[in-house]
Amino acid sequence: MAVQVKEQVPGHKAELNGTASALKAKILDKTAVVAVIGAGYVGLPLAVEKTKVGFNVIAIDQNEKRVDKLNRGENYILDVKNEELARAVTEGKLKATSDFSVLPQADVIIICVPTPLTRNREPDLRYIVNVTEQIAKHLKTGQLVCLESTTYPGTTEEVILPRLEARGLKVGEDFFLAFSPERVDPGNARYTTRNTNKLVGGVTPACLDVASTFYSQTILKVIPVSSPSVAEMAKVFENTYRAVNIALVNEMALLCDRMGLDVWEVLDAAFTKPFGIQPFYPGPGVGGHCIPIDPFYLAWKAREYDFSTRFIELAGEVNLRMPYFVVEKAARILGLQKKSVRGAKVFILGVAYKKDLPDERESPALKVIQLLLKEGAQVRYHDPFIPQVTLPNGSPGSGSYEGGPATTLKSVPLDDSTLAQADIVIITTDHSCIDYGRVVKCAKAVLDTRHATRTIGEAVDGRVWRL
Repeated sequence: MAVQVKEQVPGHKAELNGTASALKAKILDKTAVVAVIGAGYVGLPLAVEKTKVGFNVIAIDQNEKRVDKLNRGENYILDVKNEELARAVTEGKLKATSDFSVLPQADVIIICVPTPLTRNREPDLRYIVNVTEQIAKHLKTGQLVCLESTTYPGTTEEVILPRLEARGLKVGEDFFLAFSPERVDPGNARYTTRNTNKLVGGVTPACLDVASTFYSQTILKVIPVSSPSVAEMAKVFENTYRAVNIALVNEMALLCDRMGLDVWEVLDAAFTKPFGIQPFYPGPGVGGHCIPIDPFYLAWKAREYDFSTRFIELAGEVNLRMPYFVVEKAARILGLQKKSVRGAKVFILGVAYKKDLPDERESPALKVIQLLLKEGAQVRYHDPFIPQVTLPNGSPGSGSYEGGPATTLKSVPLDDSTLAQADIVIITTDHSCIDYGRVVKCAKAVLDTRHATRTIGEAVDGRVWRL
């Protein structure tokens, strides 16, 4: 039985017309068809969760390989259980397509597309705009459209709404529009789509009512807020909070390096305090689909109001500095061997942005590799979850120590000879399946940016340098 929404937003009690009431009835009896646009880390778990309570779901994705895999019942997202996806496909509850012409079949349309940055670190909404224009072509009376992609406050009402109303339908009466931010933490087994609190902001009270009803069918606690902009701001703040605190410990790492202190020992000591502090840890930078991007969305929007988010922008600068610091420290370590970065054999251990995940989006390891290649290093990498990576902007690369330009690097086996051959091993992702004791034993020098070698003990002396 679905948990109904209990929270109320003052002043937002909805008076529903027949269109809204009919859509709510279809949602409640699970006859509503759901279209999820973007079958990635956000969209696919959401789509599968909806099938589990009886909804028929259409996954729309422009990646034909994804579409083919989904229609065969093949999983490619870690947070989705193989058997649940296979069951949804076998029972006909989940189908995939790249064709937007299926949108008129849907009663509920969920947008889960990327929101990257431009080269100048400004919001890139081309995916949202393109999808919205496709929805507008097929929009019909009685549909609910929800945006889940993280974006700056105002996107739903300033970018999506005018395009949907341009053909004559009116929001809150003919169709319904809301923003409900994704809160996906890939690899987190404790908090899933179902048990993570869900914010919902509707353009009108009727939009809020319909959207809250929809999400409450599969999510344990739905929290309505007064507008899409409030929900958009809340989501961006959540990730900015993390970015700022990570920047703080990253800057602490830079200072401790200058002072000859072990930042990890300092942090372990500080985090023994039972109140007033929350653990965050330094690293080679920040990665993933949110933390490296969302603060820049907020800073960009703030400039529209003649407001400078100095604290947030400074945090972004500190985090962007970390891959450069990693390369600088690697150069110092190589210097102790009387070697320079140019021509050095550098082995990168881990290119995923987060441990135990097959996801290299915005990974700082890729920036470290680019910087090393630019300095003339010969770079190889190993990652058990990422068989190959393509460096952005056609950067020069090499899949072997012999060198040679390439845009794609392939993971090489992690064996004793590979480790011993490298002049330095840089641990940029601390995957659980790696034997770091073996890494330290075989390597000439190790730069550990993730504190992966913390349990090795005395064996690290003189061979391991930490961030």
